[in-house]
Amino acid sequence: MSPQHEEPGLRERKRLATRRALQRAVLTLTCDRGIEKVTVEDISRHADVSPRTFFNYFPSKDAALVGDELDLASEEQIEGFVHGGPDGDILAQLAALLSESLRNTEGDREIHQLRRQVMKENPYLFGMRMATLRTFEGRLQEIITRRFVADHPELGPDSVQLQQRALLFTLVAVASLRHAWRCWADSDAARPLAEHVAASFADLYEMTLKTR
Repeated sequence: MSPQHEEPGLRERKRLATRRALQRAVLTLTCDRGIEKVTVEDISRHADVSPRTFFNYFPSKDAALVGDELDLASEEQIEGFVHGGPDGDILAQLAALLSESLRNTEGDREIHQLRRQVMKENPYLFGMRMATLRTFEGRLQEIITRRFVADHPELGPDSVQLQQRALLFTLVAVASLRHAWRCWADSDAARPLAEHVAASFADLYEMTLKTR
């Protein structure tokens, strides 16, 4: 599967820019001053918006520090993956779906690096971030389960074998995604996150073939 990427409109680009500016502001100020010495007013001033605008994007300072929940691509692209066919390359198709899902993160290397520093100094934020990742993992497992049901309707959605296979595939996919994210964050090159995702899945695919 090769999903077609559509550029967001002007309003959506402005919304994303404001959201990133607020996250960059709260993370930068927290790194400089410490979390207790940063207020919503400070964050808003640094991002050149009003406190009211801040609360249109985030319910609290901690929410801005933790950042956005990972989201998957459009429903159309998800349906394309689910109905990719039993003869389709499910690993390559999932890599394409996840790459597409993370396109909006490609310009956020600085934010990601700042967030890692803040979380090292404030472990409770790491717990909050992991909770958002578990939500993403659960959503991904649902989609992969639907794919396996579509590929093997004879088993049925309540098949223990199918459910266990979907869980295993999800955990492997999430591990590959985390590997790509780490490589992207630690790299000084301008290679987009989506390309790191594709490379991590390709490495996984190669290792799987070599162990057969």
